[in-house]
This record gives sequence, C-alpha cells and structure tokens, in this order.
Amino acid sequence: MYVVLGASGHIGSSVVKALQERELGVTAVVHSRENADALDGPHTTIRVVDIRDARALAGVLGTGQRAFLLNPPANPGTDTDAAEMATASSIAEAVRHPRLEKVVVASTYGAQPGIRIGDLSVLYAFERMVEATGVPTAINRGAYYFTNLDQFLDAARAGRIETPFPGGLVMPMVSPDDLGVAAVARLMSAIDDVGVQYVEGPERLTFRQVAEVFAEELGRSVELATTPRAEIETYFRSLGFSNEAAASYTRMMKATIDGVELPDSPTRGSTNARDYIGRLVKRER
Repeated sequence: MYVVLGASGHIGSSVVKALQERELGVTAVVHSRENADALDGPHTTIRVVDIRDARALAGVLGTGQRAFLLNPPANPGTDTDAAEMATASSIAEAVRHPRLEKVVVASTYGAQPGIRIGDLSVLYAFERMVEATGVPTAINRGAYYFTNLDQFLDAARAGRIETPFPGGLVMPMVSPDDLGVAAVARLMSAIDDVGVQYVEGPERLTFRQVAEVFAEELGRSVELATTPRAEIETYFRSLGFSNEAAASYTRMMKATIDGVELPDSPTRGSTNARDYIGRLVKRER
C-alpha cells in the first residue's frame, strides 16, 4: 500500500493516477472532500486529514509501506514560511512513528539552507527533517512548475505578460504529470535508492520563449515585460501576498535569478512548454 499526501493537488493527483494505472493500493490523503471525488478509482482509499495533526497523520501513514510526502503551499496572504515550516515539522513528526519502508519527498531546484528564502529554505529544511527520522528518504527536486504559467494566460490574451524573471534567463521547467511519474518510479524502486534526484522537462527555455509559445498558441503577439529587481517585492504585494510572504518570495526569486540550478544529469520528463501551454489554452477557451 502506498500513501500519497497532497493527493488532490497537481503533483499528488498525478502520483495517485500513476499508481492506479499500475493497479496498486493507494491511500490518497486530502485536506477536505472537495475535489477528492476525482481521485476515486480501484484499490484507492481517500482519507481526509489535517496534516498539522501529526498523530492523526501518523495513523494514516501507518496503513502503508511507502509514502509520497508533499508539504503543501500556504496561503500567500499569510506568513507562508512560518505556516509551511509548521506543516513540514508535523509531517516529519508523523513519519517517525509508522514503520515505513521508504518515503519520497517532493522538493525543488535550488533548495538550500537559509532563513526565509521561500520554498528554497523551507523545502531544504523539510528534506533534512524527513531524513532525520531514519526512514530511507528519496528526494525529488522538481524544476519550475509549468502550472506557474497558468497565471499568465489572461495577460497573454491581452498581449502582455510580466514576470520578475529576466527574459533571457535559461530556466528548467517541468510538468506536474512528469513529476508524478518520477515520484512513482522512486516509490517503487529499491529501498537503497535514496538521496537527491532532479526532475525537469525535455528542454530548458527562457521566459522570452515562453511568451513566444503563448503568442503562437493564441495567434497574437505577446510582449514580455520584466519586473525591475527593486520592484519585485511590490509586485508580490500587488498579487495579494502578505508582507512576510512578499519579502520571502522576493528573496527566493532573487536567489533563483542569481543562481538557477542547472544539474548535469536530471531525470527528464516528456512534456514540453508547447504541449503544456497548448493544452492550457484549449482548456480555458
């Protein structure tokens, strides 16, 4: 039996689907029944659990032999670092109690030690917390999610998208479906398949190229505007981020811009930007 946290999200649902296709037993953990019906399938149990309740979560993890661990993003209107560190700590505490054979942790390119660098520092701390439980831990660091591009669709339709990333900055990007497939591969691999692996799509591209793909799929010109570095924090506040979250995400953005992680031998998925954006445009028509 496999336990999947964040099962109703982009990556978690892909993990559940991939396990269902293999006719393997799955316990899909969600925070509410809303959207959970899409996870129904053979050999699948849906459990509603507050991951901040380590005791309850430990009970669910104890029903499986292996687990996919995803620390969910906090509401950007809150202090995201504080909220996500709390859930990371709760998940790690829950992992200590069941006799799990192995876990797979969802993390990110650029994960690094530090304080308030958004996902980069929170997920690095999450990796270390889970490893400290003594359960064999495989860590999949995913590139920039294609789902982050969803927010640009309406702006692209109007002819102009804006991002803090410089237009010529080369970025690894990845589909959640490819992250799900990669996670299942490690869930099913040998117990000693542990440590960090990187997962990205078949190609690296720039945001200038992203704008070009939107233009081709929408059949219109799309201008790319880069938010000046000094205005990044204001940009996040304009999106409804709290002061704490805006400051943290700004440090994360600047750290990424200054040093995009480009591993030599990542695991590569099959979905490219044109595939993803093309489906996004068709879905939202």
